[in-house]
Amino acid sequence: MLNILTSLVTVLALTVATVFAFHKLRLPTVIGFLAVGVAMGPHGFGVIGHGEEIEVLAEIGIVLLLFSIGLEFSFERFLAVKGPIIIGGSLQVALTVLAVTAAGVHLGYPLRISFFFGLLASLSSTAIVLKIYSDRDELSALHGRLAVGTLLLQDIVAVPMMLTVPVLGEPDALSIQVVGLTLGKSVLAVALIFIASRFVVPWFLHQVARLRNQEIFVLFVLLICLGTAWVAFQSGISLALGAFIAGLLISDSEYSHQVVSDILPLRDSFAGIFFISIGMQVDLAFVGEEISLIGGAWLLLVLIKGGLITAIFSTLQRSFRLGLLLGLALAQVGEFSLILARMGGAFALLSPEQEQLFLATSILSMLATPLLIVAGGRLGFALHRGDGDEGPSAGDMKGHVIIVGSGLNGRNLARVLREVDIPHRILDLNPEVARRMRSEGEEIQFGDGTRPAVLAAMGVARARVLVVAISDPMATARIVWHARRLNSDLYIIVRTRYVAEIPRLTRLGANEVIPEEFETSVEIFARVLQEYHVPRNVITLQVAMVRREGYSMLRGLRLEGQSLARFSQFLTGATADTFLVQEDAPGAHYTIGQLKEHFEGRTSVLALVREGVSVESPPMDYRLRPDDILVLLGSHADLDRAVQLLTAPEEPDT
Repeated sequence: MLNILTSLVTVLALTVATVFAFHKLRLPTVIGFLAVGVAMGPHGFGVIGHGEEIEVLAEIGIVLLLFSIGLEFSFERFLAVKGPIIIGGSLQVALTVLAVTAAGVHLGYPLRISFFFGLLASLSSTAIVLKIYSDRDELSALHGRLAVGTLLLQDIVAVPMMLTVPVLGEPDALSIQVVGLTLGKSVLAVALIFIASRFVVPWFLHQVARLRNQEIFVLFVLLICLGTAWVAFQSGISLALGAFIAGLLISDSEYSHQVVSDILPLRDSFAGIFFISIGMQVDLAFVGEEISLIGGAWLLLVLIKGGLITAIFSTLQRSFRLGLLLGLALAQVGEFSLILARMGGAFALLSPEQEQLFLATSILSMLATPLLIVAGGRLGFALHRGDGDEGPSAGDMKGHVIIVGSGLNGRNLARVLREVDIPHRILDLNPEVARRMRSEGEEIQFGDGTRPAVLAAMGVARARVLVVAISDPMATARIVWHARRLNSDLYIIVRTRYVAEIPRLTRLGANEVIPEEFETSVEIFARVLQEYHVPRNVITLQVAMVRREGYSMLRGLRLEGQSLARFSQFLTGATADTFLVQEDAPGAHYTIGQLKEHFEGRTSVLALVREGVSVESPPMDYRLRPDDILVLLGSHADLDRAVQLLTAPEEPDT
């Protein structure tokens, strides 16, 4: 018992330290867990013993990890994925399996072992890619959306792969009868789990939720997760697959979000233990002896898998830069591959030496992913000559607006420009979107705005305004740089996610950078000032000052003291505003004289508008009527009192 507790405390302490350190470094914690396992395991410094207790915790981690992955999976989101992802993702998995299988057979491995190698190589790491893209603010970019869709497809494909492992593990089980029996048994078990999860579990979840007791709810969720995994295991399916199916089928439940929030802390803790246990299996002595073999295996993985992804998506999207970005981003081994490898080890599909080679190569591929993603962006811009040879064209158009990106902002801008009859052209890198919008009558062209030739064909030298509205920071900077050199008089407006991008984009040539991060704050700021009756032209000047100074005030930086001092005078001095006299208001029938008495002479009536006729400086005996409009000059406090005097009181709720 003491050994179990010691190992658990040690692993949890390392888990906490790893999460903290890698969060500060903005790196995926999965990499940290694997590295800690390698360094602190029995083949490293020996801080963590490789006892059975760690294996048990790791198995629980696998179950919870796949249960939560299933919970966060959305059938609707998957069905919404179209064209390039379904075709490209399916081709990527199939061709990677075939290529690695052929390479394995060529190297002398049996067909079933080579095929298993292909399954391991075909899957990528969802956790690592999503973390890096999220930190780089590229999830909304086209390559980010394509990567997420491809990873989503791989998660689905992993399910039949898990069913295939037991069949591959039995050399005599490759007859049609045995394969059919195994798959039939698995399908029956999955069907029973599906029926229970779809019709029985939701009813129980509803009853438990009605108790409004979080402890019971969490315990019941764990019962569903572990119980389904146990039933699956007893039916010949792996624990991990059973848990994934349970999460997958509960994902459409109305309680799925609550289940995710409750299970997330447990999942992260046990998943960390799982990845540490994987790292613990790596033999550093083997790594030292076979470092060249490991490096060669990793390079082969990048060339085969990365090359296939690059070729597939370059063809589908007609952009080598986009294909290369995806190829290098997805060229690692994934979490499902590690789980498949553990299953394969149990069925003797991997020898101890092969398992060590796979683990070392997998960890190296994960560690290299951040560097490959950075390199992919730079290489893509350097090597994507020849993209879009058919080229868009703006004809002889002059003084027009070029909109790069057909997202929500780009479409809304185009709609407004069309209404006011300002000539414009949209440029987008997604061929499906370009084709659909063109069929709807929109002036849109397919092309990569990071290429000078494409910008030139869009008439950037003759354009008046360029609006960059894409979610790819690196591509945005490249577009601004090229556009400024093609047209020194062009007015460039850029939308960006973060205010930190403003100085860089401004140096590259942008005239105006609009950060989503602070524009909402500016709008709220302006409306608050309106409530304090600050003149509209003053609000406009203040907002312009905030934007001109790079949102320094909103970033906590110091503005010029004189600017703030002058602005504060508007909040304490007199100002003018208009007021509608409402029926049943306390002062609805006051005379001008009574109104001045109410304000003790501190407020002046500049004008009164009645039925469209303006009366300047109305006399003292002039009596107000409902629907009159008054123009008052006074302090902010008095104008606030005017609102109360001229506004009808709210009726009390009954």
